[in-house]
Amino acid sequence: MENQRLLIWATFGLMLWLSYEAWMQDYGPQPQAPISSETINAPTETPLTDDLPPLPAGSGDAATDGPSLMEPQAVAPSPATTAASVHVTTDVLDLTISLRGATITEAHLKKYPIAKDQPNKVIALLSTENGDTGALQTGLRAADGAPEANHLSTFSSSRDNYELSGDVLEVPFTWTDESGLVVEKRFRFARGSYRIDVVQTVRNGTATVWRGASYAQLQRRSKPVDRSMFDVDSYSFDGPIIYDGEKSTKLQRDDLLSDGAYSVTASDGWVAAIEHHFLSAIIPPKADTQRYNIAIINDVVVASTIGPAQRIAPGAEMEYPTTLFVGPKLQRQLDQISPKLKLTVDYGWLTLISGPLFWLLSKVHTLVQNWGLAIILVTVLIKLAFYKLTEASGRSMAKMRKIQPRMKALQERYKDDRQGLSQAMMDLYKREKVNPAAGCLPILIQMPFFLAFYWVLLESVEMRQAPFALWITDLSSRDPYFILPIIMGVAMLFQQRLNPAPADPIQARVMQIMPVVFTGFFAFFPAGLVLYWVTNTLLSIAQQWRINKVVEQEDKKRSTGKKVKKNKDSD
Repeated sequence: MENQRLLIWATFGLMLWLSYEAWMQDYGPQPQAPISSETINAPTETPLTDDLPPLPAGSGDAATDGPSLMEPQAVAPSPATTAASVHVTTDVLDLTISLRGATITEAHLKKYPIAKDQPNKVIALLSTENGDTGALQTGLRAADGAPEANHLSTFSSSRDNYELSGDVLEVPFTWTDESGLVVEKRFRFARGSYRIDVVQTVRNGTATVWRGASYAQLQRRSKPVDRSMFDVDSYSFDGPIIYDGEKSTKLQRDDLLSDGAYSVTASDGWVAAIEHHFLSAIIPPKADTQRYNIAIINDVVVASTIGPAQRIAPGAEMEYPTTLFVGPKLQRQLDQISPKLKLTVDYGWLTLISGPLFWLLSKVHTLVQNWGLAIILVTVLIKLAFYKLTEASGRSMAKMRKIQPRMKALQERYKDDRQGLSQAMMDLYKREKVNPAAGCLPILIQMPFFLAFYWVLLESVEMRQAPFALWITDLSSRDPYFILPIIMGVAMLFQQRLNPAPADPIQARVMQIMPVVFTGFFAFFPAGLVLYWVTNTLLSIAQQWRINKVVEQEDKKRSTGKKVKKNKDSD
């Protein structure tokens, strides 16, 4: 019995360790090569941007000799141009595009209210109000002092309002220089999509070759993390993330503030700012090698990407495409843009398991059209998949429960002889064919799957404000009446009664208060997570009850067989 208690506590400690490792992997300091200010400010000779001047700051001053980070003051238009903007609405987005740089300065998600009981107050991913800084800027950098349409240039638009009426909406902006250079910037929106395709077309009407590159910049507020056990959302990563074509890296606020800017040159990459269920992202063309710079300036994340310089002959034109994304982390849409963009869904180190689990969950949801019911059915499927493994653990627990009175008798007999007690217990295990460690491997194998499913339910935006049934109207928030946590606590208490009680009185008292502790802990968890745990606990109870009955029947048959054999021998 002592060995089994040690096994249980060792397993519980391992679960805590795995959870800690997952937390450190996602939110702890991540190694990265620090980049000094000398490196950032040094003149660049890379063919990526050739001798292009620095990206302009809010004041228009050039601070360095290479492609540099822009000052966050460039986010907000000056008072003189505040009203010079275009309003764009689709079925899912409500945007404001300033004529200063044709910059997206506001983005509201029409189908995602902040709170379910306030449907008219929706999520604003990009905004310049109340210090909630956010903007998506695009522009061009020209070499040799040639004219350019950067994010500080004033564009013109034939209309001040656009609304999606068909399947596709295009919103054009134009910039013209007196030299004859014309730039048209077109935003393309599609019904039901949070993807924004931007194409900058440069028409060289000058008498000389124009040489330049396109860039894009994301600015997003950065704030210190204030975590709370009463708010599970606060443990989700909030900040910049970059994919360099090989791996994704979440950049911690403290690291960027202490080590300085993060810079990398890569192709087939992207950069984004993520929060719990939403993201703003820049996805350059795959074929182009881009230089990425990410820093925090005045509590604003500034992430820029600039491509290779191109030459445009007099009378010729060239297009510079890029893709933006402003919206929820809908994995189907992210996958259509770039398969690796799904890494913004923060499953941490369990992504290899969480991805297939989410795929299974979404397939089940397609059939039942209810995320709560889908959670229950997937939990059942997981339980069935591991049934044979957990059966070994359950049989061991049933046999331990059966011999518990004999174990207590041995403890009384050898209470002053620890060595004798250990030998007697080993003899009892051997005689009854009980292995206290039989359930170790099944538990260890299941643990990553259960933790992965936990993160799927926590991080998938599809579960946000999704109703289940009766009083559960939002699977992403806590049970308003704490009914599910109470059911879970009662189920855990009943589950304990099916298992052998610890022989040690202190362990017994600890196990008795565990349901109460877990009930209080889960009371503030999203209802979807509690529903999963309740379902898993009830299935475990049903399985253990059945195993106990089977073991009892086997013991009765064995006892009956022994009696029959004994009677025959006596005859």
